[in-house]
Amino acid sequence: MKILQTILSGLLVPFAWLYGLATSVRNRLFDSGLLPIESFNIPMISVGNLSAGGTGKTPHIEYLVRLLSRNYRIAVLSRGYRRKSKGFVLADDKATAQTLGDEPMQIYRKFPNIIVAVDADRRAGIRRLLADYQPEIILLDDAFQHRYVRAGLSILLTDWRRPFWRDRLLPVGRLREAGSGYRRADMIIVSKTPDDFHIDDKDFLPANLNIHPLFSRFQYRSLQPVFPQQIRKESLERLKKDRYSLLLVAGIAHPENLIRHLQNYTTQLSVLRFADHHDFTQKDVEKIEQTFNNITTNHKIIITTEKDAVRLMKNAYLSDEIRQALFYLPIEVVFVCPEQEELFKSTIEDYVKKIRRNRILA
Repeated sequence: MKILQTILSGLLVPFAWLYGLATSVRNRLFDSGLLPIESFNIPMISVGNLSAGGTGKTPHIEYLVRLLSRNYRIAVLSRGYRRKSKGFVLADDKATAQTLGDEPMQIYRKFPNIIVAVDADRRAGIRRLLADYQPEIILLDDAFQHRYVRAGLSILLTDWRRPFWRDRLLPVGRLREAGSGYRRADMIIVSKTPDDFHIDDKDFLPANLNIHPLFSRFQYRSLQPVFPQQIRKESLERLKKDRYSLLLVAGIAHPENLIRHLQNYTTQLSVLRFADHHDFTQKDVEKIEQTFNNITTNHKIIITTEKDAVRLMKNAYLSDEIRQALFYLPIEVVFVCPEQEELFKSTIEDYVKKIRRNRILA
């Protein structure tokens, strides 16, 4: 298998070279001013990555919302990946994962008092937000490669398991542009850091990295029913005590951390993996139901991710039995040590205060 992978990687190298050339030319056009970059007189924080998904952008956006929404009117602007709608769409009570995309919908469900909108044209989306909704801060989701807009503060995420300095360009690796693009970032966060990692590990970071990163990880919260009208309540501790069998339904890029976490609570874990942002069809639901019914133990439930739950809660093919058994496991970002968390918070708050002060003086 490794020999075959090496051969395939070798065959893909010319395509990676061409892809790298195209992205390099594009970046140079922006750097030289031949392609326009627009700035806006409002605090704007971008959260993005160099790789193709799976670094935890949405939980980090949610962290910023928790940090800032107590004192400011916040708007989150995303492109709404794989949504069925077009143009500018504002989240409201009628919004679904199909109209917004699963991640913006997840954010809106958790924070209904902030502004959540999607628009593939970020400049048009920002103008619409400023004209009609007057946010005090705009958070740009997955905007690192969207260079037509200059964010005042750019946060770059990279996955601990595959940091950008150890990755390669698409299609050989997962990078959407050369790793040197990290220099456009103001902050780097290494996400999904394992519990046993020490931030002073000298072998992890390359010697030529001129932005010292912060390190974050996910913390799993309490189980929640996908359908809140359910009377049934569960907890992971109870599942472990009563020796439940678990079926994990995961349509995310990298469910490995979640799988390891659930293995702490059961010896009977079945996993159905789907592609990231997967839209569950009738056939998929039938597969889920069949797999669940094949579990012969009396104590069993289905666990999914928060992002998958957003898509499943409007799925018309789910039976009552599956609805009763379906729970999701929320996650939140935490930093590996209090000093790094305080540094992150102070950097964000100082930036926002500086921009707002400059607006008043202007």
